[in-house]
Amino acid sequence: MAEVRNIDISLLRTFVSVSETKRMTSAARLVHRTQSAVSQQIKRLEMQLESTLFDRKAGALQLTRDGEKLLSRARQLIALNDEVVDQVRGSDFSGEVRLGVAHDVVRSMMPPIMQRFHQSHPNVLITLVSDTTLNLRAALREETIDLALLTESERGDRSQFLMTDQLVWIGLRNGGAHRRRPLSVALGRKTCIFRTAAIAALTEAKVPWRSICQEGSLEAVFATLDADIAVAVFLSRTVPEGLVSIRDRGLPSLPRFHLNLRAVTNRTSAVTAEFADHIRDGIRNRYT
Repeated sequence: MAEVRNIDISLLRTFVSVSETKRMTSAARLVHRTQSAVSQQIKRLEMQLESTLFDRKAGALQLTRDGEKLLSRARQLIALNDEVVDQVRGSDFSGEVRLGVAHDVVRSMMPPIMQRFHQSHPNVLITLVSDTTLNLRAALREETIDLALLTESERGDRSQFLMTDQLVWIGLRNGGAHRRRPLSVALGRKTCIFRTAAIAALTEAKVPWRSICQEGSLEAVFATLDADIAVAVFLSRTVPEGLVSIRDRGLPSLPRFHLNLRAVTNRTSAVTAEFADHIRDGIRNRYT
C-alpha cells in the first residue's frame, strides 16, 4: 500500500467522537452522520494507518494501544485546523465565560464538552465553578457567574431543559453497605438538592437509616462508598467509575431530576450564547 501523508480531518473528528462516547450510534449524533457512515470512516482511518484503533470485542468500544497513541495527536490536529479556519474567517470569539456546574455532574459530563469548545475557540477563557444547585442559583442571581448547569426537580423551559435522569442508589460493586440496618447514607453537603429527595424516600418507606459524611466535598462521599460503609444517591448517568447502581427491594424508589442550563437573565454576551449552544448540543447528542 502506498505511504499515506494526508489524513482527512473529518476522519479524526469521527475517531475522537467514537473514543469519547465509546459507541458508534452516539458518535454519529455528534458528527451528524449515520451510524454506518461513522463505521466506514473508522475503517478508512484504520486502513490509512494500517492499524486497529478500537477493540470491538467488548460491549463498549475501547481504544487499542495504537488508538491511545493517536487520540492526543488527533485532538491537536483538529484544534489546529479549527484555529486556522477561525483566524482566516475572522470569526473567533474571545473573552471569558464563567460557568457554574452542579458538582454531581461536572466530572462525568463536562470534560469532553469543554475540550471541544476550547479547540474551536481557544481565545475564550472558561472559568469553572463547581457547587451545589442551590448555591449556583444564588450565584446566578448575584451575577457572579454567566451560565449554570443545574440538576433540578423542576423542568426548565424549552431553551433551558436538556435532559431528564433517574436518581439512583449507588455503592461499591459487590458491596454490602446497602443491606445493613440502620442504612448508612452519605448525604454530602446540606445544600445538596438530592439530600431532601433521599430523606423523603427513606422516611416514607420507613427504612431505618443514619446520616454520615454531611460536610465537605464529594471526595469524602466517595471515600465512604469505596470503603463500603455507606450508600449515596446520584443520577444514573453520572455514577462514578468503580461504583454501581444498586437494585435492591429494601431500598425505596427515588424521583427523577432534570438537567437545566440557565443564564443570567438581563444580559448574555455573544461568547456566552455560543458556549451555551455548545453545551446544549454536547449534552443532547451524548445523553439523549
